Amino acid sequence: MFHDRARIRVEAGRGGDGGLSFRREKHVPRGGPDGGDGGRGGDVVVRADLALRDLSSLQRVKTLRGGRGGPGRGNRRHGADGETIEIRVPVGTQILDPEGALVADLKTPDARFVAGRGGAGGRGNARFATPTRQTPRFAETGLPGEEAELELRLKLVVDAALAGFPNAGKSSLLRRISNAKPKVADYPFTTIEPVLGTVDGPDARQLTVADVPGLIEGAADGAGLGHEFLAHLERARLLVHVLDAAEPDLEQRFRTIDRELAAYGAGLDERPQIVVLNKIDLVQELPELGVDDPRILRVIPTSTVTGAGIDELKRALFELCPVESPDATEGTLPEFLEYRPNARRRPPFRILRTDRGYRVVGTPRSEQELEDALRRTGIKPGAEVEVEGETLEWQ
Repeated sequence: MFHDRARIRVEAGRGGDGGLSFRREKHVPRGGPDGGDGGRGGDVVVRADLALRDLSSLQRVKTLRGGRGGPGRGNRRHGADGETIEIRVPVGTQILDPEGALVADLKTPDARFVAGRGGAGGRGNARFATPTRQTPRFAETGLPGEEAELELRLKLVVDAALAGFPNAGKSSLLRRISNAKPKVADYPFTTIEPVLGTVDGPDARQLTVADVPGLIEGAADGAGLGHEFLAHLERARLLVHVLDAAEPDLEQRFRTIDRELAAYGAGLDERPQIVVLNKIDLVQELPELGVDDPRILRVIPTSTVTGAGIDELKRALFELCPVESPDATEGTLPEFLEYRPNARRRPPFRILRTDRGYRVVGTPRSEQELEDALRRTGIKPGAEVEVEGETLEWQ
């Protein structure tokens, strides 16, 4: 099944705790603090992959967690950074926050999006040594990584897309011109999910063509299957409007689909088109479209049964699809994108790890916030927690 939407929760890795250690060597009875810093938590990264076609690989994935940073150790050895988790999605995937705002649009191959940054590692006790505090018996705990709820939506990036009424012969046409093998049958809505095909042309050039479920009147308002899949027409550089030549009143059928494209928006009603008059093997004379529209670049009669017009259609596709996408963002797209969730505020306090337990520096906003922060450090029952000069025992 084709999946063009997914919801995921990302939890970047927590930073490692700073080391609490003192130099202990022969002939050095009072070695100073030598605890190293904790490693940084692992990020969660989303990358666009040309080899993927949909989001089906994420349907069973609920939470993506970055690796936790390693703890600092003696002899000023820093902890290892946590493992970065990278998930791959199809080119054309959009990423939205819980409010539905677009935060990233991965419409170029290998575009990289940092969905969550790992937390900073805690400083080891060697970092707190001063001339007046030569044996600090505390070190910082690592900070938690960023967390976010994200929605992924796929909008196919294709050179051309087939549009038209159900049973107009779009799937048969895609079979004829490409390597795709969509289901073909003599009833409406045979295609219930987008199908991609690759068309081979001269000079080893290839085009990607999509067949989307047939549109009906009211599709832009949710009728039929069109509303769910109209988004996949947005990034097609050329629309191939397929009409059944054996049906009466071709102009009216053309106008009906055109109104649905305009009602949906996103510039679909302005996209250049090839109009294909399909199934000409079923008529005695070639019909006239009767539409004078500057968007129509070519009108091509075809028959998937006899093969008439198929070569002409393929030539037109390569002629009318530019080599480079007109909305290419080359030179303006950064090497990678980074999402910083606003909801994740840095707490107004830090937790230090001591040789007896933990010390809280700063003022928590609430008791619950402090309890949650201590639990995330991995505190064990019986550990001492020093808060504003008062020592408590964790239960």
